[in-house]
Amino acid sequence: MNDATKYPTLNLPAANLRIRENGARPEVWDALRRKWIALTPEEWVRQHFIGYLTAGCGIDPYRIVQEQTLRIDGFPFRADIVVYSRQAEPQMIVECKAATVELSQEVFDQVACYNMALGVPYLVITNGLKHYCCEIDRTTRTYRFIPEIPTL
Repeated sequence: MNDATKYPTLNLPAANLRIRENGARPEVWDALRRKWIALTPEEWVRQHFIGYLTAGCGIDPYRIVQEQTLRIDGFPFRADIVVYSRQAEPQMIVECKAATVELSQEVFDQVACYNMALGVPYLVITNGLKHYCCEIDRTTRTYRFIPEIPTL
């Protein structure tokens, strides 16, 4: 069965996803990782957002890392999406949540915590319906929300 209709319509461009059923478990083909992965509500958002980054923002797929492991105070964490510059410097962390999850201060704090390890200039949180992008000024230790995702 290849039925994407049971997943919510997102506030992102449509993504041409390959979906299959593996027993009772839906899976999506992850073109970046080149393998089938469980299609969870969060993964639905992540795959659409990656499509937006590549097609909408012009970011080369090779500059996008998914589920990057980070170490903060000796503890392991995973950032959903990290976008790198052409010089292999981290530029943006994206935290994806399921469409049913409210984007709260807690979600923003989560991605800000990840930034302690990477020091990127842009933080993004999304649930596929709403997206917030924050520009970080590390010199002044300030941030401001910006209306659009930058083309890096």
